[in-house]
Amino acid sequence: MPKHGKKYIEAAKLIDKDKLYDPEEAVELIKKTAAAKFDQTVEIAVKLGVDPKHADQQVRGAVVLPHGTGKSKKVLVFAKGEKAKEAETAGADFVGAEDMVEKIQGGWADFDVAVATPDMMGMVGRLGKILGPKGLMPNPKVGTVTLDVTRAINEIKAGKIEYRTDKAGNIHAPIGKASFDNEKLLANFHTLIDTLIKVKPAAAKGQYMRNISLSSTMGPGVKVNPLKSAGKKE
Repeated sequence: MPKHGKKYIEAAKLIDKDKLYDPEEAVELIKKTAAAKFDQTVEIAVKLGVDPKHADQQVRGAVVLPHGTGKSKKVLVFAKGEKAKEAETAGADFVGAEDMVEKIQGGWADFDVAVATPDMMGMVGRLGKILGPKGLMPNPKVGTVTLDVTRAINEIKAGKIEYRTDKAGNIHAPIGKASFDNEKLLANFHTLIDTLIKVKPAAAKGQYMRNISLSSTMGPGVKVNPLKSAGKKE
């Protein structure tokens, strides 16, 4: 078992491990227990009642959090000609084609999200073994393979996050920073939960929202009542 520091142990005392908290209570506790010297990321973990081994039960997509994640993302766009100019105008951090492919093949990876126009995917596909394991491969399912590069860049910069079930049916995602107001964290929380409910696979059986927990980067987890988690996003 990993050893926890004094701050973690003190923070854990504030949380009842056996209780399912309302979202409002959970957010309040997360802010109280985020005792590190840096602004910690608030993360959500959701256990869904799906079997990701079956293609028709995989849950994957993207959503723009109304208040962003508190982190500025570096965007790389694979494009040529007018679309490359459009990407630069829209605020992409890096724009290129063959030159960027070669750079990444050489070990460069100083970006958070990659966007590509459809005509670039034949070339970008060569990077599958590099970008795939890192979750950086452009994908039409999450809006990162598109002709509307301006919209893609704007959404990413505004706080768009991707979500995807792992092998056990869990989804992990950031929903903001501990410095956020309670209302902003709650709005981001409800936006993601409501989105997951909307994309529930028709093949999923039984209870869909099994477990939900919130935690800060260095803090203990807080269990959230799944039955109280869908709601207002204002």
